[in-house]
Amino acid sequence: MQETIILTCALTGAGPLSKNPAQPITPRQIAESGLAAAEAGAAILHVHVRDPETGQFSGELDLYEEAVGLIRQGNPEVILNLTTGLGSGFYPKDPLLPFEAGPETHIWTPERRVEHVLKLRPEICTLDLVTAQVFGGVVISTEPVLTRMATLVREAGVVPEIELFDSGDAVLAKHLIKKGALDGPGMYSFVMGLNFTMPADPETMTYIRNLLPAGAQWQGFGIGRDQFPMAMQSALLGGHVRVGLEDNAFISKGEFAKSNAELVVKARRMVQDLGPAIATPAQARRILGLRAA
Repeated sequence: MQETIILTCALTGAGPLSKNPAQPITPRQIAESGLAAAEAGAAILHVHVRDPETGQFSGELDLYEEAVGLIRQGNPEVILNLTTGLGSGFYPKDPLLPFEAGPETHIWTPERRVEHVLKLRPEICTLDLVTAQVFGGVVISTEPVLTRMATLVREAGVVPEIELFDSGDAVLAKHLIKKGALDGPGMYSFVMGLNFTMPADPETMTYIRNLLPAGAQWQGFGIGRDQFPMAMQSALLGGHVRVGLEDNAFISKGEFAKSNAELVVKARRMVQDLGPAIATPAQARRILGLRAA
């Protein structure tokens, strides 16, 4: 277990909206929720944006510009982590003959997927190595696309957080490091408990941790009811902690979280009860080797 643990708050996500009315949708709601989460102890804010009219995921640059601008204005110290996961979803027109794309498909060029990162220059952006069945479709991550995205964000001075959804993703990460597309040992997130990907349990988290290059920084997080058990498991196994309304709508069984900040406060208390301190943004920058604010 590390002496100082970094808390990340994932604010809203790209999946279907939960029934929790506190889940932020507009850029201002996302920013205000993130600022409150930072005040509660989150050193890193993981940011998606949504269409303000429909609530569906969005990759629109102006929405990112508004949300990021408001966060930076309100808290210049907190670390920003922008998603690049969109633009990889294939939804077949005929599920039993999956060769033709249906209307929900969103397959974008690598340049389009990182456009907001290149413009806004956060400290971190995600790099999802997943190819899996998710939300009724298939997320596709090919080596050439990942290599191009990694090259673009490196040139922009942004550090990728490597998202692992299964054990083969860790093998791919080490391959990308070996070929020079990624800098090692790397920073990783284990996405646990999503349908048809790695399960959320201690054995799996230990196994994936042991696949990482020596010296890697990592966090394992659970979806839904697995959020807090996996947060504590991550802390116990030497990782950092992520919570937030992207991953889980509830503060306890049957009770919606009132805010992202409420989830952060609970996670902070649980970690501190174990013994470690919670990292400030400045401490998190030193631990992760990020540029100063």
